[in-house]
Amino acid sequence: MIPSTVPAAVTAAAERFGESEAVVDGSTRIGFTGLRERVRSLAQVLLDAGVLPGQRVAICAPNTWHWVVAALGTLYAGATLVPVSTRFTGHEVRDVLERTNARALVVDEGFLGRDRLADLHAAGGSVPFVLPTGDWTDLPRARAEADRRAAEVRPEDVSDVLFTSGTTGRSKGAMSAHRQALAVAEAWAECGRLRETDRYLVINPFFHSFGYKAGILACLLRGATIVPQAVFDLDRTAALITSERITVLPGPPTVYQQLLDRDGLDLSSLRLAVTGAATVPVPLVERMQRHFECVLTAYGLTEAVVATMCRPEDDARTVATTSGRPTAGFELATDPVTGEILLRGSNVMLGYLDDPAATAQAVDSAGWLHTGDIGRVDERGYLTITDRLKDMYICGGFNVYPAEVEQELAGLPGIAESAVIGVPDGRLGEVGKALVITAPGHQLSTEDVLAHCRERLANYKVPRFVEFRSELPRTPAGKVLKRVLREEQP
Repeated sequence: MIPSTVPAAVTAAAERFGESEAVVDGSTRIGFTGLRERVRSLAQVLLDAGVLPGQRVAICAPNTWHWVVAALGTLYAGATLVPVSTRFTGHEVRDVLERTNARALVVDEGFLGRDRLADLHAAGGSVPFVLPTGDWTDLPRARAEADRRAAEVRPEDVSDVLFTSGTTGRSKGAMSAHRQALAVAEAWAECGRLRETDRYLVINPFFHSFGYKAGILACLLRGATIVPQAVFDLDRTAALITSERITVLPGPPTVYQQLLDRDGLDLSSLRLAVTGAATVPVPLVERMQRHFECVLTAYGLTEAVVATMCRPEDDARTVATTSGRPTAGFELATDPVTGEILLRGSNVMLGYLDDPAATAQAVDSAGWLHTGDIGRVDERGYLTITDRLKDMYICGGFNVYPAEVEQELAGLPGIAESAVIGVPDGRLGEVGKALVITAPGHQLSTEDVLAHCRERLANYKVPRFVEFRSELPRTPAGKVLKRVLREEQP
């Protein structure tokens, strides 16, 4: 039986796995017992700063051991975790902090050459308590109060608020309980047969639900070693696979293609590869299965995390052409009219933060989560995703919602209207293209549009192309026909 709260999982892992390596980050190597001690100390820091049960603590940092300790420490203190994308601009970070009323912020000020705290202050944002990442050698050793707080955490308490954009263009904070966060992590670990001897290279950002729950929490439950990588770099990834004898590596199909194409690379330690969120060619899966013990695909979203997943015994065509069958106790169905994928179960999010209207729209009265994706379910119960109801595309593994980009473009003087679509890109999968109608009497250049976006949006949301038009195709009701726009692209 898995622990019902994250603090309980931290304690259980220390007792079960002892000095086995929990986190390996460069020269920093932390056992499960040591991880618990650091987590307790970080929790005490938050308590000393006045953080109360249920208050929100945000983390804006890359994949390092600091993120692991800060996240688990936040939850050990009875607070609620708010992961923040390191790609966000100061304005976007400020929006998340204000909407969650964050009491504290753990931040890496120098990642990729950007001072994120300075960016936040420049955008007019602030929080009562800021904890920069560092060596953290002076953390408290008296932690009895933190232990008391951890013992008071309950399974139904909100563990995290993860922000995901919607078709309205305004991001929404999906709330999960401790029991849900651990249940989906355990379900992923069970499908992948994650075990204590595994060494898990986590490239997926910790601020994303997959990196956090299918990464950190899954390893905590099974005793696997977390090996974080702050930025994907093929040479660095290859070096870590070899030096750390990596056994588990989730990632997009292009990662495996590049690894398999590299001559002389020793991949013999890798046993589990998990991919998804993009078309996976059958020949690639067949090639992967010749090299790795287990190759899986999966489907999930922030509101449900891991909803369906293939199983180790599935053949290459099943892995390549489906997203598997339900996991984590989910019921799976499709709308008979639209084909929209519907999910129901105890691990559907609790709701959107401070947004009952959006919650009611996403989760109907019968408890079905409307995913916005279109698919079909075969006679075996396996899901194939065929399209998206949501006006969304995926750039470099990150979801981009055009309505959010269009909302920012509307703030640029001279733009009368815009429509943003995703267009194919050989490296990133899809990138944005903005089709813009200028207001009478105004002239704008491509650089004018892109500069405005760079100031207001994370880099993966910034369109790569701009096309100026005099009109856009529309329905009789006046709605822009983005399907037609996509079909017009070369």
